Amino acid sequence: DGIRGRANGLITPELALKVGQAAGLVFQRGDHRHRVVIGKDTRLSGYMIEYAMVAGFTSVGMDVLLVGPMPTPAIAMLTKSMRADLGVMISASHNLFEDNGIKLFGPQGFKLSDDVEKQIEQLLDESLDRRLAQSASLGRARRIDGVHDRYIEFAKRTLPRDLSLDGLRVVVD
Repeated sequence: DGIRGRANGLITPELALKVGQAAGLVFQRGDHRHRVVIGKDTRLSGYMIEYAMVAGFTSVGMDVLLVGPMPTPAIAMLTKSMRADLGVMISASHNLFEDNGIKLFGPQGFKLSDDVEKQIEQLLDESLDRRLAQSASLGRARRIDGVHDRYIEFAKRTLPRDLSLDGLRVVVD
């Protein structure tokens, strides 16, 4: 899912900026302030990709909520629960540490349809200079705390209240 490859190979700051701009333009619907939730795993290249994406999204007028290291399902859940227009997970999952990736979620927390992915891909090949936000309409970015607790509570609610783990050894990754 998404775009994956070697950090500073296929996945460059330029690509991340352009993906942020293209996805931001595709998901601007209506007159409200638009926002995107961005999470990442702990790969070193995540910082580079995260900040490039922030530049892309804010340059087209989207506000960015940075949640830091989170599991991928948390970004899907937070995108919906925080009423964001878009969610981004910066991770290459099980790929090598040298790799990284960009996975996008729609407002309901699901992966994008093939049609929406194609719209974004088409914009990657275009000059977007004329579609950038005016100075007064640039997006804002901020790091938010406390969302880890929201996801933990969500995950706990998926288990039955009377579940007993007595006698089991549990490993949490």
